[in-house]
Amino acid sequence: MKAITIYQGENHRWVMFGRDPGKPEKIIDTNQYIVIGKNRTLLIDPGGIELFSTMLGSILRHVDIDKITDIFASHQDPDIISSLGLWDEALPKARLHAAWLWEGFIRHFGMQNIEYVALPDEGGKIDMGGGVELEFIPAHYMHSSGNFNIYDPTARLLMSGDIGAAIEDAEAPIDVTDFDQHTLKMRGFHQRWMPSNSAKDDWIRRVRKLDIDIMAPQHGRLFKEENVGKFLDWFDQLTVGTGISNKNKQGED
Repeated sequence: MKAITIYQGENHRWVMFGRDPGKPEKIIDTNQYIVIGKNRTLLIDPGGIELFSTMLGSILRHVDIDKITDIFASHQDPDIISSLGLWDEALPKARLHAAWLWEGFIRHFGMQNIEYVALPDEGGKIDMGGGVELEFIPAHYMHSSGNFNIYDPTARLLMSGDIGAAIEDAEAPIDVTDFDQHTLKMRGFHQRWMPSNSAKDDWIRRVRKLDIDIMAPQHGRLFKEENVGKFLDWFDQLTVGTGISNKNKQGED
């Protein structure tokens, strides 16, 4: 599993994990992140149960396990949080931040020790120490009905969950290099998995107000600098919730 520092600041850093060539063929490749701050370390969308041992070994090269204080689940999908039962044993004093809507669902993954911090629909913040504060940004129905992004105003980084996602090979570049070509990998995913144009428009309005240098999705490549704006413009004109009808028009089953 690759581990890449995508932001290094005076008081915190972001590390991205993913592109695991040893994963089972039918398992979706995911990007995991940690934010290592002065007072806390936040593990973001830690992955499926099949990733746990690989993910744990990779993380320990960057931070001691007893320094991991918090976990974040952007939504309830198993590809990002089905490892919870194992993290519950490894991090019994940690806190899990996720939408209030999903507590009864996420607990099915195994949760005896970790404290559930239920995020209200309007979001919230987490103080990482050293003047660094992360924001939980509402992204409801994108694609989950209870969904959040994380925005770091110091790093000017948005962890966007499934928004901006694309399925890539393990050896693909980390950053988007040819945006127009990359849209071919995103279009079908976003039309099928994003069900609501009004929710999409609300998210775009919200995110355009943020100062973003890096957009880091849960699958695929990072968008940097001008490619962030290109993505927002592309997504703005894309009609979503059309994945099934588009398949039918193409004569597919």
